[in-house]
Amino acid sequence: MTVLLVDFINQLSSNPALVIITILTLGIILVNGWTDAPNAIATCVSTRSMGPRAAILMAAVFNFLGVFLMTLVNATVAQTIYKMVDFGGNSDDALIALCAALFAIVIWATSAWWFGIPTSESHALIAGISGAAIALQGGLAGINGSEWIKVIYGLILSTVMGFGMGYLVVKSIESIFRGLDRRKAFYIFKNAQVGAAAGMAFMHGAQDGQKFMGVFMLGIFLAKGQSNATEFQIPLWIMILCSGVMALGTSIGGYRIIKSVGMDMVKLEKYQGFSADLAAAVCLFIASILGLPVSTTHTKTTAIMGVGAARRLSAVNWGIVREMVTAWVLTFPGCGVIGFFMALIFMKIFGAA
Repeated sequence: MTVLLVDFINQLSSNPALVIITILTLGIILVNGWTDAPNAIATCVSTRSMGPRAAILMAAVFNFLGVFLMTLVNATVAQTIYKMVDFGGNSDDALIALCAALFAIVIWATSAWWFGIPTSESHALIAGISGAAIALQGGLAGINGSEWIKVIYGLILSTVMGFGMGYLVVKSIESIFRGLDRRKAFYIFKNAQVGAAAGMAFMHGAQDGQKFMGVFMLGIFLAKGQSNATEFQIPLWIMILCSGVMALGTSIGGYRIIKSVGMDMVKLEKYQGFSADLAAAVCLFIASILGLPVSTTHTKTTAIMGVGAARRLSAVNWGIVREMVTAWVLTFPGCGVIGFFMALIFMKIFGAA
């Protein structure tokens, strides 16, 4: 099942619910590009391999390409997010609950950006729609356990593999280039880090873009009264629309997040920044191929921690790390609870049974 652009445009003019769900979904994608995508370029800016403006524009372009190209190759992540919760039954109630979940995610993400904390929009999305589904179904019947367990696998992968890969890559780089002249190494890794940051931005789009497109497809089907659609194909026009909006959000900037991740947590040299970007991009690629919805924020920040720890544990600012981990831990219950109560409130206000 898919959605034709002509049909979508025709329904927008006659279906207010579809207009609302479209605005909310694109709003979240914009916020994701604004608050989450800067993680991809944080190290490249902190080591001065690129200026902030050039790096943000580069990330916007490669976010676009990541959403577009990876979805053509493998859309498994989008399918996982779509099937993770049960919004079946009355499509009107389900649509109201989904709108409430999206509203909760915007609140959470914007608050995190304001305080400069790199929380995971991916986990906020998962928590928000899960809380709303529980409210809609009146219990845990709203959760598809077989799909939700992939989130747990992804959480473990993004944390353990990100840290371990960061540690191994930087140690390998130090061993391979140990005898290289420092000035020559400076130029090699300055250029190499730009390429690695582009790869990281590409994989951010590949992972996060698919998650939000899965939710967008869910909203479109619910707005059409199709609450039991189980299989779908993402149309080309949705890939272009979502990747373009994410690129726009990235181009707006996110210097607070760049500072927290790339400057405050660990002081990196260029080869270390390259190592962190390469390690995180590889982890995200593996997760995408396996269809696991992982957090790009967790993967990148734990890769940076691994790189810093390879030098010495004291090289990592564990105070900043503690703030990040606290935000990560709070995201699932925090955004889930907001999504749950928002769904109850929205269904009460808008007359859902």
